[in-house]
Amino acid sequence: MAARNQGTALDLSWLARVRVNQPAVLRRAAQIQTQRAVKKNWQAAWHLRAVTCIDLTTLSGDDTPSNVCRLCYKAKHPIRGDLLQAMSVDGKGITTAAVCVYPARVADAVKALKAAGCDIPVASVATGFPAGQTPLKTRLEEIRLAVEDGAREIDIVINRTLVLTGQWEGLYEEIRQCRQACGEAHMKTILGTGELGSLTNVYKASLVAMMAGSDFIKTSTGKETVNATFPVGLVMVRAIRDFFWKTGYKVGFKPAGGIRTAKDALIWLSLMKEELGDEWLKPELFRLGASTLLGDIERQIYHHVTGRYAASYDLPMA
Repeated sequence: MAARNQGTALDLSWLARVRVNQPAVLRRAAQIQTQRAVKKNWQAAWHLRAVTCIDLTTLSGDDTPSNVCRLCYKAKHPIRGDLLQAMSVDGKGITTAAVCVYPARVADAVKALKAAGCDIPVASVATGFPAGQTPLKTRLEEIRLAVEDGAREIDIVINRTLVLTGQWEGLYEEIRQCRQACGEAHMKTILGTGELGSLTNVYKASLVAMMAGSDFIKTSTGKETVNATFPVGLVMVRAIRDFFWKTGYKVGFKPAGGIRTAKDALIWLSLMKEELGDEWLKPELFRLGASTLLGDIERQIYHHVTGRYAASYDLPMA
């Protein structure tokens, strides 16, 4: 992770000045999606970069120690070894950025990664995921328990009611307390953008989360009807840019939910490069929250190496 965001005092005057030009945002988002894609070796290199930024995730009600263990092994070996060897990158230590699980599965993930002999961090969702509607005391205790079990990153979810009713002081204070409960664990703040009502609210919530000390801001839980969209992503990364210009703190960005194809991943990487620069193309400041994305990227790399698409049995499942 990058250096911690220490946060700032809540600046309500900044929030009061916020105006989002929605037609301009939509035009810019459409432009990014229609740009000419990179091809051949360059495309394969970008695919590998995307792999290193993935938070490989399982957040299902039927999660067990065995499928968490399998996920952790896939995180350490995201691409088949012979494919990496054919591309001359087999010695580069390519892994996913993290493994993301429910708090009850953190200990299982830590144990599996230790047995695999790798230092990939375990991220845990917390604070009443995905709704964020449990009492604050319960949410803070959930963070502490996940950290005690070995989570090095915590993905908290905000109470969207505070945004929709304009209670910015309350939102700021809740996130500050979550940051304190995280201790040394880095904190990603999930805004649940599909439920915030407007792009203006998305920008304001992004600012408040960063003022409160979030190390990352994240679009969605993946459980909403609308998850990571490019207009929302554009608004959030510009909030990150404005916050950096004003405070000097670099805050990471994590789109999550509905990112399933290698093409989607390349568009998100392009957005980061054009809006924030090369420094935000590394896992220290950019993550992709996904459960099925890695499979499609590995299929594309298989095609790049062999000239044909993989059958379902050719690639190990996550």
